[in-house]
Amino acid sequence: MDARFTDEQDEIRRALRELLHKRCGTEDVRAAVDRAEGYDPGLWTALGEQLGLPGLALPEAYGGAGCTRTEVALAAEELGRALAPTPFLATAVLAAPLLLALGTDAQRAELLPRIADGGLTAALAVPGTRLGTALALTGPGAADWAGGGRAGGVQARRAAGRWRLYGEADQVLDGHRAGLLLVPAHTGGYARSRVLLFLAAGDTAGVVRTRRTGLDATRSQGRIQLRDVQAELLGSDEDTDVRAALAGLGDFAAAVLAAEAVGAADRALERTVEYVKQREQFGRPIGSFQAVKHRLADVYVAVRAARSAAYYAAWATVHGEQVGGLALAQALEALRTAAGEGIQLHGGIGFTWEHEAHLYFKRAAGDELLFGPGHRLRAHAAEAAGLFAGREVAV
Repeated sequence: MDARFTDEQDEIRRALRELLHKRCGTEDVRAAVDRAEGYDPGLWTALGEQLGLPGLALPEAYGGAGCTRTEVALAAEELGRALAPTPFLATAVLAAPLLLALGTDAQRAELLPRIADGGLTAALAVPGTRLGTALALTGPGAADWAGGGRAGGVQARRAAGRWRLYGEADQVLDGHRAGLLLVPAHTGGYARSRVLLFLAAGDTAGVVRTRRTGLDATRSQGRIQLRDVQAELLGSDEDTDVRAALAGLGDFAAAVLAAEAVGAADRALERTVEYVKQREQFGRPIGSFQAVKHRLADVYVAVRAARSAAYYAAWATVHGEQVGGLALAQALEALRTAAGEGIQLHGGIGFTWEHEAHLYFKRAAGDELLFGPGHRLRAHAAEAAGLFAGREVAV
């Protein structure tokens, strides 16, 4: 592995950081999450038109930039620093790779160029509480994450040559506003139930969507109810192994999330260091006290180690290794540590709603609920690697 960044990668990071610095400050983030969309459409348009962010890893044939997944992770790190509320995770990380891998030529040609230019957002309608299992990060992909056969989840039935969807998915990332829904649904009846992926437009008749209040307001979530909704099968083969496709996506998503968490942790640490240099106690900055230095030094080490793990995981996804879950566990713990110490060392203002410190802490806690927690990520990775063969692993 060559740890040096290319000129192109450095340029992606620099351009993205400059744009977010101008348009995604703390007040901008607060205003964006209060919008009906849960993000600033103007910023998303700028990210698409100026930087090509939604199509960064899509082939040039579909209007993308043709970059590797490593560049996606580096971009996610900058988005994490700003806690930018955007459809990037749901659209570019979770939905677009599935469309590229499983879609027919016609589906890819119709949908991917619209995603690449930022005109179309998408959401993977897996309930938020089951994302970790669906992506094979905290449990085997064969687990019943999609809702349970006859009852629960989403059901698909074929009538008169068309597929119809029924059911509900809750806590779907960006599910309340996405223009395209990728819906895993049970089909084949109770005895022979299997899961297939379907495409449905967000404004299709019978789709009822409600925005949900989440712990982390910068990650919008929605409830999707499907009431006799006409849908299209993703791909042309009903024998497609959807669980395997999602499991393959999981490692990439974990590497991107790890980089994003590292960016957030690094920014939380920077803000804390800036503050302790200014706040005085007993006639001197509190940052000069040895106890404070030791605490921040521990955070610095944790963030640097998590960054190394995240960068390696991003590189590994391109070279066939799967270590994203381990990197994500380390990054989430680093973010929780950095955010927690930031709140403590900011003193009284760190506990207020008006200060941004709580936003970083909520990002750490929210991601652990959606994709973790760390001990389950590590336990599943160890089990998949056969480290505890013949033993039961408590998760």
